[in-house]
Amino acid sequence: MNKRRIGTTALEVTEISFGGAAIGGLYRACPREPAMETLQTAWDGGLRYFDTAPFYGFGLSERRTGDFLREKPRSSYVLSTKVGRLFRPVPEDQVPDHSYVDPLPFALDYDYSYDGIMRSVDFSYARLGLNRIDILFVHDIGVYTHGVEATKIHFRQLMDGGLKALEELKSSGTISAYGLGVNEVQICLDVLRRAPLDCILLASRYSLLDRSAEAELLPLCRERQTSLIIGGVFNSGILATGPVHGAHFDYLPASKDILDRVGAMERIAGEGGYPLAAAAFQFPLHEPVVASVLTGTAKPANLTRNLELLDIEVPAAEFAKYDPYTVVQQLG
Repeated sequence: MNKRRIGTTALEVTEISFGGAAIGGLYRACPREPAMETLQTAWDGGLRYFDTAPFYGFGLSERRTGDFLREKPRSSYVLSTKVGRLFRPVPEDQVPDHSYVDPLPFALDYDYSYDGIMRSVDFSYARLGLNRIDILFVHDIGVYTHGVEATKIHFRQLMDGGLKALEELKSSGTISAYGLGVNEVQICLDVLRRAPLDCILLASRYSLLDRSAEAELLPLCRERQTSLIIGGVFNSGILATGPVHGAHFDYLPASKDILDRVGAMERIAGEGGYPLAAAAFQFPLHEPVVASVLTGTAKPANLTRNLELLDIEVPAAEFAKYDPYTVVQQLG
C-alpha cells in the first residue's frame, strides 16, 4: 500500500489506516476474538498505521492494539494514541456511559496540562505493553465535547503547558509527531494559528457530504505543512448505506435535507457506474495534504468490504460532480 509523509517529519503512514474505536466496544460489545481477527485483517490488507486512544473502551482498545502489534517488527508499523483524558478505577456500577459497551472499569477526568499529558503517555505505555508511540493526538479538545466555557479552560491548559509537553516528547525522540484528534474545524484553526502541528486527525469534516474543512483549514494546513488524517468518511454511515430508513449523519438520524442530498449523490454515482461508498472512501486521498484515510470497524468482513472500495475505479473528473453547489442544483 502506498505511503505518505506526516508533515515535515520523516514518518510515513499507509494511505489507509485502522481506527481502534470499534474494537473498544463503541456502540456495541466487541469480544476479544473478533477484535484480534479484525486487526489481522487490517494487517493482511496492507494497513501499517494503527490509531487508538485511552478513551476507546477506557483502555480496552489500547490493550488489544498493543497485544496485536507486540509480535510485529517495530519498524514495520506506525502507532498513534491520544492524550487529554486520565482514567481512575471505579466500581462497576459507577462506570460512566460514553457509548462504549462493556468498557474497562474506569471513570475519566479531562487534563490537557503538562503533567496530565506526561501521565497519560506513561499510562498508555502500560496499557499497550509497547515501548514506543509514534504520534500523539490531543483528543477531543473543543466545544463539540466540552461546551464553550470548559473549552476555554482546557484550551488554556494546552497552551500553557500541554504543548510544551508534546514538544519535549518530540524533541527527545520519544514520539515522532503530534497534533489534534478532533471532529470540529474551529479548534483546529484556533490551535494551528498559535502553534505548529505535524498532523490533525479530523473526523467527518472533510467528506463528500461535509466540506467544513475546505474553506480555511485545508489552506492553513498547506501553508503550515500540517498533514491531515481523515476519519468518518461515511459521515456516520449514510454515505455507505445511502439514504435508507434509519440512516445516520453525524451520529444522529439524518434529516430530510441530508437524505435528499445523499439521494442526489447516489444518482451521480449510478450514472458514473460505481457505488457512492467508493467515491466517499477515495475522495480525501485526492487532496495532497491528506496523509491517510482512517477506517474503523470490529468486523473483518466490513473492513474487507471497505478495502475493496479502493479497487473500484472512480475517475478523478467524477469528484467535481459532488461539489455541494452542484448537488444542490440537482435537487431542483
